Amino acid sequence: MRSKPSSFAMEAEALLKVHGLEVAFPDRRGGQRVVVDNVSLEVGVGERVGLVGESGGGKSLTALAILGLVPEPGEIRSGRVTIGGIDTKEVPDCRGGVVGLVLQEAGSGLNPVYSVGFQLVETIEAHGIARGEEARRRALALLTEVAIDNPGPILAAYPHQISGGQAQRVMIALALAGDPRMIVADEPTTALDMLTQAQILELLVRITDERGLGLLLVSHDLAVIGELVHRVVVMHGGRIVEEGATSEILRQPNHPVTRRLVEAAMRVRGGRSEAGGGAV
Repeated sequence: MRSKPSSFAMEAEALLKVHGLEVAFPDRRGGQRVVVDNVSLEVGVGERVGLVGESGGGKSLTALAILGLVPEPGEIRSGRVTIGGIDTKEVPDCRGGVVGLVLQEAGSGLNPVYSVGFQLVETIEAHGIARGEEARRRALALLTEVAIDNPGPILAAYPHQISGGQAQRVMIALALAGDPRMIVADEPTTALDMLTQAQILELLVRITDERGLGLLLVSHDLAVIGELVHRVVVMHGGRIVEEGATSEILRQPNHPVTRRLVEAAMRVRGGRSEAGGGAV
């Protein structure tokens, strides 16, 4: 495994530290099947890291485990996760106020029976950021920050009344509502068309840059995120098999899985030999 960190990683203060993370699910024989195996990674302050791999490689479960959201009957068997120096086991309610989550599909994260405004205001109030009319003003400001034109009607709308792209922008606004120090985005463009995908990814980059947030961006598609992240961490079979600066990974992938991802990215990009070149 390539272990040399990028210059950004060496200069950046570690914001997220994951050490020896292991997640298991019961198997049919009464034992346990390990699906995330001894995963360790870091994200620096203001750093964008791509967690990539083929479907079923464990990357989404790793992202959920970082936030303590492993679906039942799975469990975190071992490992330590700290975000901004806060141990997530000791302070489980750090979600939202320290790290925000953007899910694959907005439909999984937005409550269909409450308006967008209610959900944003409730989140802002729950984190003690503001209350009442001030919380509503902040909700409007968040929708403006995520590039929603004319946010008033969106604030009053229900999730089924807005487009997929708008819903994903609302999800990003919700992730920002607790004023976190980093964002974990799990395949945030899966259900979107290519144009909207690009807009959402550019939005994530702009917001994390402007706010100085760390970003862990989970994706199976290196072609989509290859130019957006400073470092790439590749997972296969629940383990990290390669990691390094994005430019190094794209130019000289070592592991067979990484090579397949890079080859697929080059095909998508029209076979251009530069195939990326690092973060924008």
